[in-house]
Amino acid sequence: MKLAILDDYQRLALESADWERLRRRGLELAGFHEAFASQEEAAAKLASFDILVLMRERTPFPRALIERLPNLKFIALTGLRSPSLDAKACSERRIPISNTRPGRTSAVTAELAFGLILAAARDFARAERNMRGGRWHENLRGGTVLEGKRLGVLGLGKLGGRVAGYARAFGMDVVAWSQNLTAARAAEAAAALVSKDELLTSSDFVTIHLVLSDRTRGLVGAAELARMKPGAVLVNTSRGPIVDEAAMLEALKDGRLAHAALDVYDREPLPADHPLRTMENVTLLPHLGYVSEDVYQSFYADSIENVEAWLDGNPIRVVNPEALA
Repeated sequence: MKLAILDDYQRLALESADWERLRRRGLELAGFHEAFASQEEAAAKLASFDILVLMRERTPFPRALIERLPNLKFIALTGLRSPSLDAKACSERRIPISNTRPGRTSAVTAELAFGLILAAARDFARAERNMRGGRWHENLRGGTVLEGKRLGVLGLGKLGGRVAGYARAFGMDVVAWSQNLTAARAAEAAAALVSKDELLTSSDFVTIHLVLSDRTRGLVGAAELARMKPGAVLVNTSRGPIVDEAAMLEALKDGRLAHAALDVYDREPLPADHPLRTMENVTLLPHLGYVSEDVYQSFYADSIENVEAWLDGNPIRVVNPEALA
């Protein structure tokens, strides 16, 4: 049987866990280190594989792709869920999907989000580009001290709550909003519950910590960006489509939005010719929110355990149990 480890961009998968356990059971392993250029390329390169190990939702797996993989029998998914994986299509093919424990993704993502807040406040990205280009202070902003500034948190769950705590440690005033947020939950996180409009108009920094859904897709659009406080910074480490990308680009170009610090995008990997790559008032990361050595070790160790359990006829952590019927 053949197993493919997908989207191992950093080439860390094989050193993150004991894959020899699967080789000893006769499995042939292959790693894919670059994103597929198209669904057609994915179908052609994966057609011969029986087992796929997916890294979150880096490669989308809609029904159209699943139906073009005749040998596919089992999917090991890292993380708890993948909105871009059609579980129903897998179930119809009797393809079980086993997920992993979440690892320490809450801490690692929240730390990165606050790192982006710091980087945007002090113009670190442009300063670093200056240093590599032989320059010094040229064209750098004066910088913003976080103490005394207001952080607006859109979504005060595990991640948003952690970021709110970091902000309070830096002496920031923290306000929050989401569709279901209560005053009691906000108080637990040492934040004040406000309306979405007040959050946008009064916050110096706005950070997004919401799950992408029909309710949140396009939640921050042209109208919301226009309501943001002049000079404000938008930070997104959740999912790109929560922000209307075209509206954000326009707001950055005309200066209504002072700076955007981003780890997520509408299309990932971000195309080489994307306009964000040429803008000076942005800080860009390549979706590193959940990426850390200990998270990889946890994800891949659980994935190996999931494959072994399936090989033994007793699959565990199955997210689509109807596939076992």
